[in-house]
Amino acid sequence: QVQVVESGGGLVQAGGSLRLSCAASGSIFMLNDMGWYRQAPGKERELVARIHSDDTADYADSVKTRFTISRDNAKNTVYLQMNSLKPEDTAVYYCAIQARTWERAFSDYWGQGTQVTVSS
Repeated sequence: QVQVVESGGGLVQAGGSLRLSCAASGSIFMLNDMGWYRQAPGKERELVARIHSDDTADYADSVKTRFTISRDNAKNTVYLQMNSLKPEDTAVYYCAIQARTWERAFSDYWGQGTQVTVSS
């Protein structure tokens, strides 16, 4: 089993910064893609950023110049540095990790989410 725990959310003024962290634990044999998604009230969940095992990354157009995703494979952790935050970035942010365990082939594991609120 794999546990995924996010941290770092909170309330920030527009123009400010936050850094989200997501740590995976359990019987992990290998990690593949690690990503951040968000869901605002009344909207569908959307991809924010995703980092592949070769450290290449994909970003939503709305965050491309402001957010940076990174990973630390030794710690099974993925980060999201969010700068120049806007009120429209307000959402619950979810971490998703593709992991292979000793018992199971690659599967997606999700965290419980962390709230990010940007005030104007």
